[in-house]
Amino acid sequence: MLGTFSQRHPLLWAYLFFLYFSAATQLLILTSGMSGTVGLRQAFFMSLLWLIPLLVWPHKAKPIAAIIGVFLWAGSLVGFSYWLVFGQDFSQSVIFIIFESSMEESLEFIQSYLKVWHVGAMALFSAAPYFLWRKITPATQSRSYRYVLAGAFALFVFWPFLNTLIIKGEGWQASRYHQVVRLEPATPWNLVMGYVKYREQLTAMEAILASNREIPPLQNLVERQPDAEKTLVLVIGESTNRQRMGAYGYTRDTTPQLDSLGKELIVFKDVVTSRPYTIEALQQALSFADSTTISDYFSKPTLLNMMQQAGYDVTWITNQQTQTKRNTMLTSLSQLADHQVYLNNNRAQNADQYDGEVLAPFAKILKSSARKKMIIVHLLGTHRKYDYRFPENFNYFTDRNGAPDWVADDNLQEYNDYDNAIRYNDFVVASLIDTLRQQSGQSLLMYFADHGEEVYDYPEKQFCGRSEEAPTAAMYTVPFMAWANPEYAAANNTEQWQRYRNRPYSTADFIYAWADAAGLSFDSFKADRSIFSADFSAHSRLIGNPLEPKKLRNYSDVFAPETRPTEALTNQESAASAASGKAG
Repeated sequence: MLGTFSQRHPLLWAYLFFLYFSAATQLLILTSGMSGTVGLRQAFFMSLLWLIPLLVWPHKAKPIAAIIGVFLWAGSLVGFSYWLVFGQDFSQSVIFIIFESSMEESLEFIQSYLKVWHVGAMALFSAAPYFLWRKITPATQSRSYRYVLAGAFALFVFWPFLNTLIIKGEGWQASRYHQVVRLEPATPWNLVMGYVKYREQLTAMEAILASNREIPPLQNLVERQPDAEKTLVLVIGESTNRQRMGAYGYTRDTTPQLDSLGKELIVFKDVVTSRPYTIEALQQALSFADSTTISDYFSKPTLLNMMQQAGYDVTWITNQQTQTKRNTMLTSLSQLADHQVYLNNNRAQNADQYDGEVLAPFAKILKSSARKKMIIVHLLGTHRKYDYRFPENFNYFTDRNGAPDWVADDNLQEYNDYDNAIRYNDFVVASLIDTLRQQSGQSLLMYFADHGEEVYDYPEKQFCGRSEEAPTAAMYTVPFMAWANPEYAAANNTEQWQRYRNRPYSTADFIYAWADAAGLSFDSFKADRSIFSADFSAHSRLIGNPLEPKKLRNYSDVFAPETRPTEALTNQESAASAASGKAG
């Protein structure tokens, strides 16, 4: 019956042959819940390209299909094998990891992950297209019809490029980008375009790193207790609005594990970010740049440079995507570290890549022999799409209980998913603290989110996301917490930090707070910009795009202050709060 079908519908049969190489793995990714339907959709569309030569030269359909099929098979086998081992979609980030690894590391990978049954699975995967190819027959339509059909397929495949270039008039680069995005999920473009994009991003990254190497070190940098054994951990969250955290008074129990730490955890109540976007916010938080001196990111040392100058062995663990058009700056920053652990090589952000993946490498790095360690853990946190951020056993909020009345029925699922993502984030951060608790010497962990996110938080509108042009408090209010073991607490008098919990602060000044907590001082250090310093003074917390300085505004002038905790503030903190809208 299949033989009859292939003869009656030769073009459709040939299409199924070509489609297999792209769609099979994408279907596995979809059905496993790892990602959505985008990859599969693009596989259906872009596989039409290979029908064109069969329409032009139908009498050579079988040999042409064989030649094309060999290349498609090789590309698809790479993607299938990667899914088999990691359950992820092959992307340019994987190519980045491959070229960053030595031969020894590659062999270690093969020995660790490749199983005997994988070989059998690859053989079965390869057998299916051979069966399809054997029954390919020439297209029987007239020449004019075949040429019209070939032209239509070509137009369909390259429509993203033509539409962007001709109709939208957005130029060559934008048109090329849109075409590449459509092609990427399909074989062999997952390899070809992945490599091209990898080279482009690598060139940009190397330029940033070369510029950083020319920056002079901090002058007269000294450290308190330079011989002490220290482990300093910075956990960077993602898209987390502190107003949705139980630790900050939210009615739902979204932070049970962090709450259980009690006074061990110092929760700072009035910290905001400068930008509602990851790269732009961290560009300020992890450097001496701020909204008025953004160029300092390129002309002064970063936080990583500072810690290496102080003699720390620095490791960067990230569950964020490694190589994307947006993440070049962040990946470049991670490359400044002595060691990198890249965990998320998915092409799409909407993939089941849970932050619990950071726990094992974190525990392993803690065992390194370095006496002074700094570990940066960059989480996916509560990044949209929220249902991809937590496993099924953390699907805790499922109804309207605790949700505001104004949340529409159509938005309730997403509202609940965000709270579930925060509850899972609570588990991950608390687990990092529990692991760090076993470490010898002085240990300190700080956690803040890059920015917040509005998820149907206000009755005036039903909005989810972020917009610098239409800012709301939810986009800027971020959690900021610190935990110290008894050794660090005794050596650095962290008990006094509890008195500083209500200070108005911006993560744009975080590098000063981190340096202060690490016991570092240098000529350009500004104690008044450290939330931990007795010399702290409140400054304007600017929000907005630094490239449009006339639009920069003080957060405290834009948004009314949140309700303060019931305990009275000290005179110093009251003065600081009152000054927050006036100090410059």
